[in-house]
Amino acid sequence: MFREFTKLLCGAAVATVIVAGAALAEPTRGGSIVWPVASAPRHFNSAVQSGIATAMPAAQIFASPLRFDADWKPQPYLAEKWEMAPDGLSVTLTLVDGAKFHDGKPVTSEDVAFSVMAVKENHPFKSMLEPVTGVDTPDPRTAIVRLAHPHPAILLAMSPALMPILPKHVYGDGQDLKSHPANLKPVGSGPFKFEEYREGEYITLVRNDDFFIKDRPYLDRIVMRIIPDGPNRTIAMERHEGHVMPFEERIRDINRMKRQDGLVVTDQGYAGIGPINWLAFNLERPPFDNKKVRQAIGYAIDKEFVTKALMEGVGVRALGPIAPGSPFSPKDVEPYKLDLDKANRLLDEAGFPRKADGTRFTMNVDYIPGFALLKTMAEYMKPQLAKVGIKAEPRPSPDFPTWASRVSNHDFDATMDVVFNWGDPVIGVHRTYLSSNIRKGVIWSNTQSYSNPRVDELLAAAGKEQDEAKRKALYDEFQKIVVDDAPILFIAVSPYHTVFDKRLANLPTTIWGTASPLDETYWAQKP
Repeated sequence: MFREFTKLLCGAAVATVIVAGAALAEPTRGGSIVWPVASAPRHFNSAVQSGIATAMPAAQIFASPLRFDADWKPQPYLAEKWEMAPDGLSVTLTLVDGAKFHDGKPVTSEDVAFSVMAVKENHPFKSMLEPVTGVDTPDPRTAIVRLAHPHPAILLAMSPALMPILPKHVYGDGQDLKSHPANLKPVGSGPFKFEEYREGEYITLVRNDDFFIKDRPYLDRIVMRIIPDGPNRTIAMERHEGHVMPFEERIRDINRMKRQDGLVVTDQGYAGIGPINWLAFNLERPPFDNKKVRQAIGYAIDKEFVTKALMEGVGVRALGPIAPGSPFSPKDVEPYKLDLDKANRLLDEAGFPRKADGTRFTMNVDYIPGFALLKTMAEYMKPQLAKVGIKAEPRPSPDFPTWASRVSNHDFDATMDVVFNWGDPVIGVHRTYLSSNIRKGVIWSNTQSYSNPRVDELLAAAGKEQDEAKRKALYDEFQKIVVDDAPILFIAVSPYHTVFDKRLANLPTTIWGTASPLDETYWAQKP
């Protein structure tokens, strides 16, 4: 799939509108859907904030230059066509004619230029647009993205969840984009308009009647109900009080909902996400600045128990920074199989002998609220690490912003997290390991404060390399170093599923799933 994708970078690519799922009938307009979500976003501006909590509503509110189908192929969206220069140093976008923002102002190349540079300067994925030097705007419908060097992930970076096109006349007023008041009252050009956000309760989006794709969207309204408790989200789906529930990871509830006649459960739609569960350390704090301590914890965790018991047999081991299924997934890295004797020996060598009470030191284990599997894994650490003398205490956060503030400001010992590859390592992997991306206050950057000059060199080279075999060799070396340094312990691939009402048609199951616009989704049979 990546080979096909790379080929598309070499010349002009024009495609038809994406078909995300199997239609059950001729599309009909009308109706609403209720979308239960685990947590509320900080705000709705995905140009400056990563994460699914932001990406799902933002993909409905903002349009992006391109979107992608289930085969990793780019499709037109705000850009009706695009062309990569033969030297790989520019991408020319031709915008659709007549696109408007929700306030009625036209979408122009000036908005694209402003947005591309806003993402480059503010998004936590610093490597995603690192090669971009600027955007030329020779006319209102043409934007030429200039690159310092070839960039193998530039088209993927133009996806809905990663490159929202912001109205320059709203966001370009000189205020800080990260705290701009429009982030909570967003104006985009996507299929749905922001209507209301009641904190802790719901987000309401309504159909954009002036959407630039004729006759779309089909739905009248999307209501994202914030239901932090997983079992309550499941009950809402079973009672048909909820209609779409993506990023579900609770295996028992997944199996339970599979038995419901009125629901469809699928694991499709996560290929681009590449979700990895891991335990990340704060290398600024002793004893986690000691590699032997981190490695010892790796040998103390029973990953087979996690995947077979905690994940009820559906778990797949993650061995390194790049998720299984990618052509760059790890090869010949240390698997950190359970070895308590080795863990104890490493802790002794690191200078942390057992005290009279049998303990060596205490550590807090944070985890994202609303993710049952992460909570279970964090709780598992307590009895498991006690076997090697480490007193591990799960530290819950009352909400996502609290967890994000703790971790992004390096106020943690270790955190159980699920982090996404976002399609290409340049987008979703480099950000965690580049020393230049240690940025306090920015979640899902290099919050571990990990720094290794050779890793920086390898990632810089891989981010420019167009030959897939050479890129793989660079990523192989990078992963061996990172796995040995153990700033992060890689546990498993998150078993995400989407549950939806069987009467819905064309729910996106592309590589980005519900982090894609739902303009084609409709009720084949009205509820």
